[in-house]
Amino acid sequence: MRALVQRVTQALVLVDQQEVGRIGRGLLVFLGVAQGDTDADGQYLADKIANLRIFADSDNRFNRSALDLGAEILLVSQFTLHADTRRGRRPDFTQAAPPEEAQPLYLTVAEQLRGAGLSVATGRFGAHMQVSLTNDGPVTILLDSTDRQRPRSG
Repeated sequence: MRALVQRVTQALVLVDQQEVGRIGRGLLVFLGVAQGDTDADGQYLADKIANLRIFADSDNRFNRSALDLGAEILLVSQFTLHADTRRGRRPDFTQAAPPEEAQPLYLTVAEQLRGAGLSVATGRFGAHMQVSLTNDGPVTILLDSTDRQRPRSG
């Protein structure tokens, strides 16, 4: 499972020109579910997202998390995060989980973030969406649940 996390001053999602999700200061999170992902992958990413220290403290250092600030989260499904572009010109999406597997995990991540005490808005799973945002910094971080299995190098 992959999450592309962007620190934003505001973000919103439209489906068929109708607003379905909006946040102020917080994190826009694009979430891609891969084949074989489990609830453990979702829990890992939800914990990382909630506790990732990418907001500035009074010394302008990255020492504050979304939980520390009560920041909002906008969670948007994005299977294209699992694109394989190693061959040819057209991305291959076979590593992405099919919708019937991905949607429950996407919803679980949203609930885990809410359970941590964060306000979570969402896009509409499987819909063609228009996402607007004002990236703050810019700060953009890619998280991958497979990282929890890799040792940190020294």
